[in-house]
Amino acid sequence: MLASFQYLNSCIQNQSYGILDFRAKKYSKIRSYCVRCKSSLDPTLDEEKDGKRKFKILIAGGGIGGLVLALAAKHRGFEVEVFEKDLSLVRGEGQHRGPIQLMSSALAVLEAIDENVAKQIMAAGCVTGNRTNGFVDGVSGEWFTKFDLSSPAVSRGLPITQVICRMELQDILVNAVGLDIVRNNSEVVDFIEEPSKVTVILEDGRQYHGDVLVGADGIWSNVRTKLFGRREAKYSNYTCYSGITKLIPPYIDSVGYRVFLGLNQYFAALDIGNGNMQWFAFHKQPPMSTDTPGGKKKLLEEKFGKWCDEVIALIQETPESMILQREIYDRDMICSWGIGRVALLGDAAHPLQPNLGQGGCMAIEDCYQLIDELDQVPNTGSDAQISDAICLALRQYAKKRIRRVGIVHAATRMASKMLAMYQPCIQLKTGPLAHHSSLQITYPAFRMGQAFLQYLLPKFMIWMIAGHGLSLKSQRDREREAKQT
Repeated sequence: MLASFQYLNSCIQNQSYGILDFRAKKYSKIRSYCVRCKSSLDPTLDEEKDGKRKFKILIAGGGIGGLVLALAAKHRGFEVEVFEKDLSLVRGEGQHRGPIQLMSSALAVLEAIDENVAKQIMAAGCVTGNRTNGFVDGVSGEWFTKFDLSSPAVSRGLPITQVICRMELQDILVNAVGLDIVRNNSEVVDFIEEPSKVTVILEDGRQYHGDVLVGADGIWSNVRTKLFGRREAKYSNYTCYSGITKLIPPYIDSVGYRVFLGLNQYFAALDIGNGNMQWFAFHKQPPMSTDTPGGKKKLLEEKFGKWCDEVIALIQETPESMILQREIYDRDMICSWGIGRVALLGDAAHPLQPNLGQGGCMAIEDCYQLIDELDQVPNTGSDAQISDAICLALRQYAKKRIRRVGIVHAATRMASKMLAMYQPCIQLKTGPLAHHSSLQITYPAFRMGQAFLQYLLPKFMIWMIAGHGLSLKSQRDREREAKQT
């Protein structure tokens, strides 16, 4: 475990905090089933302006990553088609899964892509980064360590971390990308790559042609399987139960979210706005293929029954119908995110455990880097030269992203291992002091771990917020530079 800490710390220290080139500039909800875009204004605008044809990007997956990529591609003048198995379910997890965390770096990317969309998202979300956040002991409710998400963002002119309902975020993105074509009920099950194009094959046999295919179809990605073969995802040893309740704790104005720690289990509670709280209960157990006997709520009341009052109250005040259960999986990091004209993005490339709330943020950052690389591909030259340039751009995208994502991936796995060992006090079950049930002796390693986290977490959070390696320019900035040249 110490080696893991040392590796993570060295990775952060060995990279400069690359501050986002962010211009601080200071709505509607329609669920669409089609998005097709050629240009941010007129479909032929870019072709008429420079006499060149922007190539066509096919995107497998209409989740957050796929839609943000489509929006970014639209503003760079690319033709786009998005194929989604079931848009209404947001990857089949439904609206009760609740919010997604958007850290400052991800919000800055969205602002650079489309300021109006970013304003809608921030207006619809609930800011949590401007309050105290951190870890507490699950039984006593006392703070273990806190971290600051506000000061690093404000000092860099970045938006402050917030949460937003996944369904609402998807609505905003779909409406912004356009209402012509995101092809719903259109799962990409296969593709064929040729020297000058790539063809996607849908479940019903339909085929569509393009210049690039991006697999943004999640952890169970068909595109990834086609590229690298079928490999089993890795079970984290944790099952997650989640719920939403109207119970609001008295400290809501000063605390954004707290993570309650315990041995082989932990519990997160966060304000999601509009008078609602969401909680996540992670319990270490084998994967369960059947429903929990007696119901999920009863099981949680047993597992967390001796924890602090807030945890118990949140579980008790949540209806059984509002409690969801899902096993937590991820995959090992891979050194290649694509082959030829095909690339992966987000969970399809690097699925993360949800311990740090970074899955969606990393996917959004991927989108900007990917579209920035593709935008540098020349539109002139022979077919072979253009094809080589496209392939190189996709490899450059992965090369520039893999180190940052790899650090976050390692941090999420390390967090799971730490949580499995959390035990602040020595249990005296035998010996002359065993009869003193109220006697608590703190583990020396507990205080050492606490001190180390208090040292490491601020650095890690600053590194996360700064969006290391991303140099963002908004559409307006690019247009201004184009006029000057």
